Amino acid sequence: MKQIHVGLIGFGTVGSGLAQTLHEQKDRLLRKVGAQVVLSRVADINIDALPEQFSGTILSKDAGDIFTDPEIDIVVELIGGMEPARTFLLEAIKHGKHVVTANKALLSIHGKEIFQAAVANNVEVGFEASVGGGIPVIKSLKEGLVANRIESIMGIMNGTANYILTKMTDHGVPFAEVLQDAQEQGFAEADPTYDVEGIDTAHKLAILMTIAYGKYVHLNDIHTEGISNIKPIDIDFAREFGCRIKLLAISRNHGSHVEARVHPTMVPESHMLANINGAYNAIHFTGDTVGNVLLYGLGAGMMPTGSAVAADVVDIGRNILCGSVNRVPALSYLPENIGIPKITPMKELSCAYYFRITALDKPGVLSTISGIFGTHNISIKSVIQKSRHEYEPVYIVIHTHVANEEAVQQAIAEIDALDVCTEATVKIRILTTDE
Repeated sequence: MKQIHVGLIGFGTVGSGLAQTLHEQKDRLLRKVGAQVVLSRVADINIDALPEQFSGTILSKDAGDIFTDPEIDIVVELIGGMEPARTFLLEAIKHGKHVVTANKALLSIHGKEIFQAAVANNVEVGFEASVGGGIPVIKSLKEGLVANRIESIMGIMNGTANYILTKMTDHGVPFAEVLQDAQEQGFAEADPTYDVEGIDTAHKLAILMTIAYGKYVHLNDIHTEGISNIKPIDIDFAREFGCRIKLLAISRNHGSHVEARVHPTMVPESHMLANINGAYNAIHFTGDTVGNVLLYGLGAGMMPTGSAVAADVVDIGRNILCGSVNRVPALSYLPENIGIPKITPMKELSCAYYFRITALDKPGVLSTISGIFGTHNISIKSVIQKSRHEYEPVYIVIHTHVANEEAVQQAIAEIDALDVCTEATVKIRILTTDE
């Protein structure tokens, strides 16, 4: 019987999820692939034994045992981080092994090096699990939408951030309290920085943009803001404007340049993404041929992510059996056609804005602020001012029409410099209903 031999580096949450998937689905995979998918070796420095059902799998402390094993066809890296993950992948590729990874941080920074090494050694790179957990986002983009010019990418790509914002919205609970709850329930890491500051989402957007546009997009190309400064009062005001606040990844294709940004966004309640709640992810593509496509599901977790890694293993295994390695280019575009992107400077962005200005409640304050906006050609759509006692700070909340980011930054700097303003102005970008 034909066999596809897999070597796994890292038997943590996702690694054990992959192993469990391959074990539980082995008969189904045999019927679908025409060969047994065998977990032959596992390398992990933190465990001394594998579960009983993997008695036929060799456990090692040394990843090199996997690279040098001539029987291994596919090496799966699931340890995360930059090093030694980068070295392990490059070493496996050098030994002629196909590789699979869920490591979005690594690919968003060192992806160009890894993909080019794979081309040079005629091996495949599978990375479905790097974006969207169990959602087949990568395959959809690089194969299902191959005949499209991708006009835009928008998505909720981090379940932790979405869980926190959902709890804040539904229960009016402050950020810090919800974060603690998310950590206790296992939705957030002990150090949640990557999740709540938008970095994890930026990793994923870089990967999707690279595939969508045929340009090597680096993490540093993406403007990134997080949700740690969002307060329940901002969520309440968003509701008054008919919106919900989401941490969105956004890229728009302008032909000669592309937007690349991650930040909190007020999304109209009528928009599909406004209703993605809890720990779920959703990625929205617009193609010039297909129109709008929304992919939705669990973006993380042991079994959903294990399912995505298994899909890569099966894809590569099928290609090996059919002698069609690299039939589908890893990044959809042929390697020689992948270039360097031109990223739209944030100062050139145009969108609508929400501002929460904290100022003393004195006569003339609102007219002064309005005058500053007018000087910078920022048109005000609506204003909410909730009064308290005279001469105490109040919130002046302003919803603008579409304005220029550079002008907005200049206006806010002038407003915050006013003697009557007591706190830094909060700025949240607004998604318009036609986006």
